[in-house]
Amino acid sequence: MSATDQTSRERRNVDKRYVSRLTRDTLALILAGGRGDRLQELTKWRAKPAVPFGGKFRIIDFPLSNCINSGVRRIGVLTQYKAHSLLRHIYRGWGFLRTELGEFVEILPASQRIDNEWYAGTADAVFQNLDILRAHEPGYVLILAGDHIYKMDYGLMIAFHDEQQADLTIGCIEVPLLEASQFGVMRVDEQHRIVEFQEKPKTPAPMPGRNDVALASMGIYIFNTQFLYEQLINDHDVPGSSHDFGKDIIPRVIGKYRAVAYPFRDSNGAGAYWRDVGTVDAYFQANMELLGVTPQLNLYDREWPIWTHQEQVPPAKFVFNDDGRRGTAVDSMVSGGCIIAGATVVNSLLFSNVYAETGSQIHDCVILPDVQIGSGCRIRHAIIDRGCELPANTVIGEDTVQDRKLFHISANGVVLVTPEALGQPRHTIR
Repeated sequence: MSATDQTSRERRNVDKRYVSRLTRDTLALILAGGRGDRLQELTKWRAKPAVPFGGKFRIIDFPLSNCINSGVRRIGVLTQYKAHSLLRHIYRGWGFLRTELGEFVEILPASQRIDNEWYAGTADAVFQNLDILRAHEPGYVLILAGDHIYKMDYGLMIAFHDEQQADLTIGCIEVPLLEASQFGVMRVDEQHRIVEFQEKPKTPAPMPGRNDVALASMGIYIFNTQFLYEQLINDHDVPGSSHDFGKDIIPRVIGKYRAVAYPFRDSNGAGAYWRDVGTVDAYFQANMELLGVTPQLNLYDREWPIWTHQEQVPPAKFVFNDDGRRGTAVDSMVSGGCIIAGATVVNSLLFSNVYAETGSQIHDCVILPDVQIGSGCRIRHAIIDRGCELPANTVIGEDTVQDRKLFHISANGVVLVTPEALGQPRHTIR
């Protein structure tokens, strides 16, 4: 081995140790208390981060897995609305960390620790847990949204924050200008320093030299801990503040302190995949994208696995091979416990324990767990919520006028079917 190769190898090892030290000194807080009203009935009984995604996961599994894979193993999950299914999922699927090594996933519900109010905003949610943060004594606090789908190495972002000697670093991504009004939009100089930040502007400014995209916040923030404490305490005393990071704290610190933007790359350093699945159409589209031959979000990446609670179910089964009664699935993902008994599944994603009977046709659908589909059904362009039982010969997705009498139909024509819309009791809230 040449001296140059040896130096390069030693440098890589030093870099790994450097990043590892930073991640061990970081506490992650996942904000998982939002209502998620735009997902309609999908969040009627569950918090948005608990909504199933990708055939076997929950939305919150993605930021949690990013933390674990990045080496950030001190994690707090801040919950508030309809958190039962979310709490149960975390207890079942995320109890493998070693507390004796200082690793944990702690649940931080809205428990009125400071006063008699619930979490009033994203910043207030963190403020109300300042005593817990102080007890852990982190050097950095990584604040994440619990309702986005992406893979990201936070260690690289923390190292960038440290190298930039920043007080605050914001993860950012390029978004189409027409969609930028849904995000916090920033303008940066050549040294990545943020010189302007607007939360959900009506007329977002494009990036310099580009008229089609804007630089948007991903809702991922790294704070130096003492700086975060100071800003939260100051914000708490500001009359009329909504106590929100994007609306209040970030605009207030821009120009006064060193706030920088971190351009997002995925866990392999490639172009960014990041989805806000906050609407029925966005949720449906993100699930359907997984069915491609080479989807942008690779769930089969062994180097960056997505961890979750593994439900104990048998393998999927396809039965009957007679003309007109053949169990098949094409261009689809079918999870364990499913039985395709003489039905046809095309370009669809089936979660666990879906049973489809003879002659049924399922096209372009997302079927959540524990769904029963009777014989002779025709289901197209639909999301079927957990626990639905579709009677024989049910037709969904072919007659918009008829569907609208019972179900919510999204702007892009996705039919959302729930047990309540079918007049059925919801046996379990999961």
